[in-house]
Amino acid sequence: MNKIITFPSKNEYPEYAEMYMNYVKKDGSLIEQLRANLTTTKTFIESLSTKNLDVRYKPSKWSVKEVLVHIIDDERIYAYRALAFARNDTTKLPGFEEEHYIKYADTHTRSVINIIEEYTAVRLATIALFNGLSDEALRRIGNANNNYTSVRALGYHILGHELHHLSVIKEKYFGTL
Repeated sequence: MNKIITFPSKNEYPEYAEMYMNYVKKDGSLIEQLRANLTTTKTFIESLSTKNLDVRYKPSKWSVKEVLVHIIDDERIYAYRALAFARNDTTKLPGFEEEHYIKYADTHTRSVINIIEEYTAVRLATIALFNGLSDEALRRIGNANNNYTSVRALGYHILGHELHHLSVIKEKYFGTL
């Protein structure tokens, strides 16, 4: 059974996260949306040709494969933050340099099957993490990269961040929505 995790209030996440929060449904549960998006994203990725996975909409921009690996990396990092805050760890967590993560991810050596397997494993772990948290844990606040956020807001950030990047891929890389 899926836990119902409702949308956080604006004081539970930093201002920069609003752009990601705007992509998610405000009614409904985080777990249901994460599960649904797992299927939608996998179907979309599987529909892309090998050539399309290497597309960049500008020479200086990431390839589709790099964007997909970035989504995975971001989810892992934000899930770790959620775990730390849920367990009431008061350590201020650092930010991360996404450009370095992509530079050293070696996406050009990876198959789409490998990326989908990793994406699926990470998403299922995220769902299990959030599904196992108490309401009290979901509302705990922590500090990451000098921004205060609640555990449940981190979950919605994960979802919204993915939806944002998929929208960019569809619009800027392939001209569709």
